[in-house]
Amino acid sequence: MTSSEKNITGSTANRLLSLDVMRGGIMILLAAESCRLYDALFDLSLPAFWHSLIRQFFHHPWHGLHAWDLVQPAFMTIAGTAMYLSYYYRARKGETWEQHFKHIAIRCFKLFLCGTGLYCIQAGRMVWELWNVLTQLSFTTLLAYLIIRRSYFFQITVTVILLMLTEVLYRTVLMPGFDQPFVEHHNFGAWMDMVLMGKLNPDGWVAINCIPTAAHTIWGVLAGKILVSKYSQKQKVVTLLLTGILGLTIGLVLDAAAITPVIKRISTSSFVLASGGWVFVILALVYWLADIRQYNSKAWIAVVVGMNALFIYLFFETVGGQWFNGAVGVFTNGVMGWVQVPEKIQSVITALATLVAEWYLCWWLYKHQVFFKL
Repeated sequence: MTSSEKNITGSTANRLLSLDVMRGGIMILLAAESCRLYDALFDLSLPAFWHSLIRQFFHHPWHGLHAWDLVQPAFMTIAGTAMYLSYYYRARKGETWEQHFKHIAIRCFKLFLCGTGLYCIQAGRMVWELWNVLTQLSFTTLLAYLIIRRSYFFQITVTVILLMLTEVLYRTVLMPGFDQPFVEHHNFGAWMDMVLMGKLNPDGWVAINCIPTAAHTIWGVLAGKILVSKYSQKQKVVTLLLTGILGLTIGLVLDAAAITPVIKRISTSSFVLASGGWVFVILALVYWLADIRQYNSKAWIAVVVGMNALFIYLFFETVGGQWFNGAVGVFTNGVMGWVQVPEKIQSVITALATLVAEWYLCWWLYKHQVFFKL
């Protein structure tokens, strides 16, 4: 381990390293998608097993669950956990709920502006679209903070109500043309998009997802409570693990029993439960590895990205997609063209080079102690 790597690991000594590792890992995966790495790998003529594995890095087209469908739930859960830890330590220093609420409210407003603004930048004009994860996170974060001081039972009850509300809305609000609860573009969520934005998302995403996915952020708060509790480390891992298995089981049973299908794009209750369960299982594993067993010699690779998650997300959603990817490709494809590397291999190498370059930006910012926060 280099001195820089030791400094990075050491600087997280007073933090839960597992959260920075998970946050950084999520952002690296998202950056890889923005660099079109998964598309490039998918286009290769690979054996069936590897082809099926790479397919897991794409959203399921509708009814089902891919590994990639866990990214947003994990992102929103970690956001809730980080918020609770911030509230917890600020409260210990004497800061009141009201004082911290002002910070949270302003942050949510900025998240909303960033989320809606990204669609304008990508469209090259002013548009009104509410599907971005930051836009939805602005709602879920505010709701989670409003009940952050309440009991475990109260917070769990709120999430159950949110999921039941979603079930009721999809099954009972049946408007002309939007009267098929679990059919793409013909459900309650699609109707709400027409009301709110006058348009449908071509891929079936709906803005009203912010209601059921608020459960993820609230469950993140619950995870934060568990992680700073007086329980032993073993008890914390077991609690997270068993909670995750319970949520996963309920979600999959609802789907298998044909009660509510697992559909990520409209965040059905079964999907929220199943994906939330997976996220808790993953969090338990990462917490055990990073904070208990301290297998963290390579943790710095994710930590430098996790500490500047907002920067790298906004970067690859704007500059990255519109310019940086192509700029890197000018040089990588140019050099590989001289030696006649096959075009599909060029695409993979260019995507990897772009991903490494974006990671280096985060490392450089970390090295100079520059952090972008809302």
